[in-house]
Amino acid sequence: MSSDATTSATAASADGALDRATFADLFRRHPAGVAVVTLTDGTRPLGFTATSVISVSAQPAVLAFSINDTSSSWPALSQAETVTVNLLAADQRQVSTVFATSGIDRFAQVDWRQLPTGEPILEGTAGWISGRILERVPAGGSHLVIVAADRAEIANDEPLVYRNRTYHQLLEYEI
Repeated sequence: MSSDATTSATAASADGALDRATFADLFRRHPAGVAVVTLTDGTRPLGFTATSVISVSAQPAVLAFSINDTSSSWPALSQAETVTVNLLAADQRQVSTVFATSGIDRFAQVDWRQLPTGEPILEGTAGWISGRILERVPAGGSHLVIVAADRAEIANDEPLVYRNRTYHQLLEYEI
């Protein structure tokens, strides 16, 4: 299948690795749901925006997300036993921006609560999943964090979607 609007580029370095610019451009165009991963460092809540959340297995329920090694949340996440992945609703663009901003008290700017086990949950999301960290796998300058889901809550809100540096909402469409 081809289209006049389709462009094709082949970019590889001498060692066969795809160059950073092409890789980033490709994934910038790939839509992703927006989530905020939350945890505690034992004394305070922490969190960061993530568009890298994936379902790994339905039985048992396992998910994964990635985090850059230079993230201010990585030191706590590298030691944490549990996390919560908050799937943002379409009206939560500001929440995504807050949790993507460094050097601020992110939780002072949003409504949230704690589960009885201590994990922070953001209010007004399309849903959330909490679980136990199974593994942290080094991958380039990041880590893939694998989580065994143990509880969740689903709301009936539409998800927030991110594509090409812009937030989007889904529309119902029938073929």
